[in-house]
Amino acid sequence: MNQQPQMTAQDQRAARAMRQSKIMSIIAAGALALVFVVAMAMWVYLRTIDRNATITERDQVSTDGNLAPTADESAVANVADKASKSVVSIITNIEESSSLRTTTRQSAAAGTGIIVSKDGYIVTNKHVVSKASSIRVIASDGTRYDDVRVVGEDPLNDIAYLKLEVGNTVLTPLSLGDSATVRVGQSVVAIGNALGRYQNTVTSGIISGKGRPVTASTSGNSTQRTESLTDLIQTDAAVNSGNSGGPLLNRSGQVIGINVAVATNAQGISFAIPVNAMKGTLKSVLAGKGVRRAYLGARYVMLTPDIAKQVGTSAKEGAYVMTSGDKSAIVAGSPADKAGLREKDVITKINSLVVGKQGDVSSLIGEYQPGDVVALTILRDGKERVMRVTLSEYQGGESGE
Repeated sequence: MNQQPQMTAQDQRAARAMRQSKIMSIIAAGALALVFVVAMAMWVYLRTIDRNATITERDQVSTDGNLAPTADESAVANVADKASKSVVSIITNIEESSSLRTTTRQSAAAGTGIIVSKDGYIVTNKHVVSKASSIRVIASDGTRYDDVRVVGEDPLNDIAYLKLEVGNTVLTPLSLGDSATVRVGQSVVAIGNALGRYQNTVTSGIISGKGRPVTASTSGNSTQRTESLTDLIQTDAAVNSGNSGGPLLNRSGQVIGINVAVATNAQGISFAIPVNAMKGTLKSVLAGKGVRRAYLGARYVMLTPDIAKQVGTSAKEGAYVMTSGDKSAIVAGSPADKAGLREKDVITKINSLVVGKQGDVSSLIGEYQPGDVVALTILRDGKERVMRVTLSEYQGGESGE
C-alpha cells in the first residue's frame, strides 16, 4: 500500500493560496460575464426605444440674439423708415443785444422742419426762425442748405414757412393726415432734432388729450416771448427742445400735428398744433400767394359743462359767442357780422365738423382760405339754424377768429 508523503506546513499554505486564486479567477470571470450580459440587454433595450421613440425638436428661438419684432415695433419702424427722409434739422443764428451793451451777441438755436413740397417748401414753428439772422437746413442725408428764406408766418398760430433753393433736386414731402379724426389713445410717432444734437430722433406714444390750451414761452439770451395757443393735441411721446416744428405722425406715416411745446413741470406731456389748422395757409403759400389766413370775425369761448351752466345754454359743446373784456362779440364788418351771427349764439358745426369734438373754431377755420364759403350750424334760443359765411382774409391787428 502506497503511502502519501506528509505535507509540510509550508506546502499546505501554498496549496491553500492556489485554491483561493482559482476561486477568485472563477468569480472574476463570472462578474465579467454578468457585465457582458447586462450590457447586451441594455443595448437591445435602447435599440428598441430608439426604434419606437418620437423625436421632439427644440424650439427655434434664440435667447442670445434679436427676436422677431412685434407688430407694434414694426409699425413704429415702418413709420420712421417712411418719414425720416422728409424731416429736416434747422439751425439758426440770432443776433441779440441789450440796452446795457453797445455790441450785438450771436447765439445759435435749433429746431425741426417738415418737407411739404417737392421743390423745397418747409413748415416749422414760428418761434424756431423768429428773429433769426441766418438759417441753415440739414436734410436727413446730410445735405446742407444755406440759402433759406422765410416766406411767411401765420399771424394767429405758431407756424412759419421756409423755402430752400434745391436746384434740380426733387424732395420727398410728407403726406398730411386729418387731425379732425384723431382719437385719444391713438398711437403716434414723433421725429425731430432732439436737443439740437440728435438728428431724426424717433419716439412713440399715444394721443393723451385733445383741445388743450397752452401758454408757451420761448426764451432767448435777452428776451422772452409768450404765446397763447389753443386746441392743441397732447401726447406722451417724448419731445424735447429741438423737436419744435417736427411732425407728429399717425401709424400710416401721415402728419397729424406739428410739435410745438413741452410741459416743463411734468414728464410725458407735450403738445402739437393740429395739422388741419395750417392747411389753408399752406395752400396759399404753395400757390405763391404768401400766407393768407382765413378769418371769421367772432369772439367766443369753448363750452364745458361748467361754462354752459354759467352762461345758461342747453348746448353740451361748441363755441359760445360772447364779448371779451371791452371788445364786442362780433367784429364790425367781418364775415360773421355780414352773415348775421350774434352774441350768445353757439357755433356747433363748421360744415360737417363738430366744434369741440373735432376742433375749435380757429383750427377748423384754419383749414380754409379767404373767399371760401362755409356753413355754420348754430344754436340760437334753443333752435338750430344754418348760415352761409364767406370767409375773408385776416388783416394784422384784427382780433377774434
